[in-house]
Amino acid sequence: MPPAPSADPLAPALREVDPAVNALVMELIGRVADKWTMAVLEVLAEAGTLRFSRLADQVPGISQKMLTQTLRLMERDGLLTRTVHPVVPPRVEYRLTDLGLTLGTAFCGVWTWAEENLATINAARAAFDAR
Repeated sequence: MPPAPSADPLAPALREVDPAVNALVMELIGRVADKWTMAVLEVLAEAGTLRFSRLADQVPGISQKMLTQTLRLMERDGLLTRTVHPVVPPRVEYRLTDLGLTLGTAFCGVWTWAEENLATINAARAAFDAR
């Protein structure tokens, strides 16, 4: 006799996920959900290679400290490369790796979903707030 179907269609898939993969997904979702990582991904995907100061100019509201932290974490995860050119003063450039580009593409679906469902979500929020 086959097992009874679960009410949650994702339940079988979630039970079979390697704990290491699950931990990575949760960590990356947290990182990408961070508005600065998403902003840097978007800017570098459009611009290609940028120096730190140009990147800072194109990410409104980010502090130098937060941009530095975000870039370091993204570099650690293999999402971007940091190239230091041996000139005076030093010239440092940032560029998304193929991995970073694919992550940006994967999260593009979230933007599309949000655009398609904006009116519905706003209506639901208004109905909730009116209670």
